[in-house]
Amino acid sequence: MTAPRFPIEAGHIMVFARAIGDFNPVYFDPTYAATTDVGGIIAPPTFVQASAQYDPDYPLRPHAGEPWIGSGRTASGKPPRRENGDGNVAAGGTGLHAEQHYEYYRPIRSGEVLTLSARLGETWTKEGRRGGQLQFRETITEFRGSDGELVVIARSIGVRTSQRVERQ
Repeated sequence: MTAPRFPIEAGHIMVFARAIGDFNPVYFDPTYAATTDVGGIIAPPTFVQASAQYDPDYPLRPHAGEPWIGSGRTASGKPPRRENGDGNVAAGGTGLHAEQHYEYYRPIRSGEVLTLSARLGETWTKEGRRGGQLQFRETITEFRGSDGELVVIARSIGVRTSQRVERQ
């Protein structure tokens, strides 16, 4: 699931830009940004990923009273969640984020609110060298302005192995 609305705030843009180490003043200085071709504060290219902060179901968000990644004795802080085929529950996962692509139609501006819609894209499989079959899945998220204008298309590719890969 994605957040249905994504308010674009100047402070959020500034903090995001600092977090990724991009100190371009067009991301935080309104006086400077007004003198540029874009005419005001805009968001860095990967900023749309921050829309997850507005998704109440985002799986990496901490929830009060629940174990969270990095909190606890286990590596993830969460209890093991899956069976490994012999009836035992194994820790760890079989999936990862493989690729991310962005197609921009215009800059994202401070003060606007984007609406999001996500859909499943292509799916395909390949044979892996160590982890059995690899299952790829594309998710396409469209970000639109208040007038319905398409602003950004984000394509995310995830991959899952058919079996857990043990470290060697």
